[in-house]
Amino acid sequence: MATMPAASQSLRRLLLGHELAFLVLVAVTGGMGGAWAYFWQQTSTETLRLHAVRDAAQDIRTLLFRQIQEAAISRMRAEPSDKPAYMRYYQEIQTRFNTLRQRSDSRGEDYAIQHLQEAYSHLQADLQTVLADSFLLNRMVRSKLLDPSFEAQLLRGFESAYDTFTGLIEQSLAIQNARVNQWTRYAPYLMPLPLLIAIGLLLVSRGSLTRGFVRPIDGIMRGTQQISAGDFDLRLPRAGVTEIADLASGINHMAQELAAKRDALVESERQAALGALVPVVAHNIRNPLASIRANAQMLEYADSHAETLETGHAIIEAVDRLGRWVSALVSYLHPFQPRLQTHRAAELWDGIVELLKPRILEKAINVIRVPWQQEVLLEVDLDLMEQAIYGLLSNSVEASPPGTELTLGIEQLSSGTVMTLVDQAGGIPFIPNPSDLTPGPTTKRFGTGLGIPIAFKVCNAHGWSLDFEVIDKTGTRVTIVAPLAIRTADD
Repeated sequence: MATMPAASQSLRRLLLGHELAFLVLVAVTGGMGGAWAYFWQQTSTETLRLHAVRDAAQDIRTLLFRQIQEAAISRMRAEPSDKPAYMRYYQEIQTRFNTLRQRSDSRGEDYAIQHLQEAYSHLQADLQTVLADSFLLNRMVRSKLLDPSFEAQLLRGFESAYDTFTGLIEQSLAIQNARVNQWTRYAPYLMPLPLLIAIGLLLVSRGSLTRGFVRPIDGIMRGTQQISAGDFDLRLPRAGVTEIADLASGINHMAQELAAKRDALVESERQAALGALVPVVAHNIRNPLASIRANAQMLEYADSHAETLETGHAIIEAVDRLGRWVSALVSYLHPFQPRLQTHRAAELWDGIVELLKPRILEKAINVIRVPWQQEVLLEVDLDLMEQAIYGLLSNSVEASPPGTELTLGIEQLSSGTVMTLVDQAGGIPFIPNPSDLTPGPTTKRFGTGLGIPIAFKVCNAHGWSLDFEVIDKTGTRVTIVAPLAIRTADD
C-alpha cells in the first residue's frame, strides 16, 4: 500500500472542529432568528409610534375645529364671558402637543411639531383678537364668523404646518412599509439559508471525519486482516488523525517483530527438524553401510564361487534396501497435493488385497470382510491412498502368524465413512507417532520403517483421521475415518 502524508491533527482536535461547526450552526440560526425578530419588533414599534403621532396630530386638528366652532357659537349667543368650553379644548390640544413632543423620534419631527405649535399659537392669538373686539357684535361680523372662507383664512397657517407635519409622518410610514416589503420579498431566500449552512457544515464535517478517521481506520482493519493472514511485509500508511497514525505505526512495528520472530521460529523449527532427522538418516544409512562393508570384506576370504555370489547378493540386497528407504524418505518429505476423485471404498481395498495376495496365500491368512458396504463412496486421491493403505496392510500381513485372520471393514455412518483393519499379530509393539521417522520394531525383511508416517501424512492431506488400538495383546485395530463423499461414482 502506498504511503500517505502524515497526520496533521489529533482526534480531539477533529472532534473539537465538529463541535465548533455545530456551535456555528446554532449561532447562525439563532442570529438570523434574532435579527428577524428584532427587525419586526423595531418595525412594529416604529409603525405604532408613527400612527400614534399622526392620530395625535389629527386629534389636535379636530379639537381645534371644535374649539373655533364653540367660540363662534358662544359669541353668536352674545355670551363673551362664557369661556369654560373654549379653555377645555385649549387644554386638550396642549395635552396632544405634549404627546407629540414625547413621541417625537427625530430632529425633523421636532421642528415640524414646533412649527405646528407656533401656527396654533398664532391662530389662537388671531382668534382671541376677533372674539375680543366689541365691534364684532354687530350682525355683519356675526355673519362673517359663520362664513367658511373666513374660517379657511383663519386656519391657513395652521393647515400649512399640519400638512407639513402629516406629510413627514406619511413619508416615514412609507419608508417603514418599504422596509417591510423588502424584508418580505427577501424572506423566501433568507429562510433556507440556515438549512444551506447546516448542509455545508455537515458536508465539511463529514469530509474531515472521513479523511481523518473513517478511511484510515478502514485501511487499518483491512491491513490487519492481511497481516493476520501472514503478510508481515505489509506496511500500513500513516494517515488520518494523530492517534490513528500512531496506531498504524504500532501495527507496522508489531508486524516487523512478528516477521522477525516468524523467521527465527522457522529457522528454529528447521534446525530442530534437522536435529531429529539426522540421527534417523544416520541410523538408517549406517546399518546398511556396515552390512555392505562387512560383506565386501568377506569377499576377500571367499573360498568358492558360491560364497562370492552369496556375499554379492547380500551386498545388492543391502544397497536396494538403502535405496528404498531413501526413496520413501523423499516421498514422505515431499508435500502432497491430493487430486480428489470419487471412488468406491471397496474397490480401493480389494485392489490392495489383490497386490498382497501372494504373501496372504503364502501365510494362509483368512481375509474376512465385515461390515462391508459395497457402494460406499470416497473423495480420494487413489494413488496416494493406495500407497498409504498398502503400507498398513502390508505391515499386518508381515506381522501376522500363518493361519490367522485379517478382518477388513467398510461402514458409512452419519459422522463419515469408517474403514477398519484388524489383525491377530499380537498387537503393535510401539505407539505410532505421525511425525516420528524413527523405525519401530519390525520383522519385515524389505521394510523401510516409513509406512506408518507416510500413512499418517496421506490421511492428514485428505482431511482423514488414522488411529491405532491394541486389542488385548492379540492384535491391532487400525481405524480410518473419511468425510462423506459429495459426488457419486460413475458406474
